[in-house]
Amino acid sequence: MDYYSSQISNLIEELARLPGIGSKTAQRLAFHIINMPEEQVNKLSSAMVSAKKNIRYCKSCCTLTDGDICPICASPKRNHKTIMVVENTRDLAAYEKTGKYEGVYHVLHGAISPMLGIGPADIRLKELLLRLQGEVDEVIIATNSSLEGEATAMYISKLVKPAGIRVTRIASGVPVGGDLEYIDEVTLLRALDGRTEL
Repeated sequence: MDYYSSQISNLIEELARLPGIGSKTAQRLAFHIINMPEEQVNKLSSAMVSAKKNIRYCKSCCTLTDGDICPICASPKRNHKTIMVVENTRDLAAYEKTGKYEGVYHVLHGAISPMLGIGPADIRLKELLLRLQGEVDEVIIATNSSLEGEATAMYISKLVKPAGIRVTRIASGVPVGGDLEYIDEVTLLRALDGRTEL
């Protein structure tokens, strides 16, 4: 039995398709949208349609942008000789929030995962190799420390090292505020291996 009219049910159904949105959250969002002033609803839908039409991949680093080149790649203040390789645009945003990294990025849009049928040709590795033909001193691999992220990091390392470019991997280990007793062995070993002088 349907509790709502077809219009409301349809809106809830579409919102529930978004990642991380369950049926209850979709229902709450649907009623919020219905109760918004029409002008706000038009702005929201217009922003979504405009973003879908105008956002594309940066011609240099492959992040999402509304121009040919993203603001990071276009900035003369950035160190274009250091490239940090990340899996997705959200990872890039996380590093940018630190305000400490001054190089540029390369977004792979995925990680190598033979189990899911994702190979090197399915992520943005060709574009990375083209960029490495320019003046690049270091490639920092900042893929996740998952099985897929590690496989991707090893694959990139094997591709880049023969070119004589320095390849580094971000350290991983104990999170701030984490209790050692709850942390897995691999993470503890990484923390130990990545230790620094005090």
